[in-house]
Amino acid sequence: MEIIGEIQPGAPLLVVAVHHEAEHLDTDLPILITGVGKLAASRAVLGALAPMVVEERPGLLINLGSAGALRDGIEGTHVVGTLLQHDLDGPAIAAMVGVDPSPPIVVGEGLTLATGDRFIADPHERRRLGEVAHLVDMEGYAVASAAEALDLDLIVIKHVSDHADGEAQDTWIDAVALSSKELSSWLAEHHGRGDD
Repeated sequence: MEIIGEIQPGAPLLVVAVHHEAEHLDTDLPILITGVGKLAASRAVLGALAPMVVEERPGLLINLGSAGALRDGIEGTHVVGTLLQHDLDGPAIAAMVGVDPSPPIVVGEGLTLATGDRFIADPHERRRLGEVAHLVDMEGYAVASAAEALDLDLIVIKHVSDHADGEAQDTWIDAVALSSKELSSWLAEHHGRGDD
């Protein structure tokens, strides 16, 4: 976990997984870099913000990052409305213990994002996930869960970096620079340079 800048009470805090996603963000807003995966993302958000008194916390988390497209034709930058955890069988666990440990999290209007701790490369798995979600990543659900636990508002913005196929793992590092630039454009349009 790393924080670039200083968290300001009531102001937005940007949350990204890795430096590559923050590299081209032209902003004065602070950036929390969580590390890759659900556990790292959750620990970073909770570790950075839970110890703060409520009045010192940011007023909004903005999770920016790259994502794989689970359906053909999805390109560009998208607002996420619903987040799912795809690598934990919540309904099966609920059938056993009576509680779903990973219910969908709705943060607004937009596409559905499935989060899990691995690249999706198998076409059958892509097709299966594509029936319930538009995009896939490795941190979004965890950031949303942490924001929910801290009672913080959240916006999730993802740029399509790959097509969640056999080439995703090999091409992501090259595509993430473009994703960072596109996310910077979205940020400039919606939040200026952090003065809002």
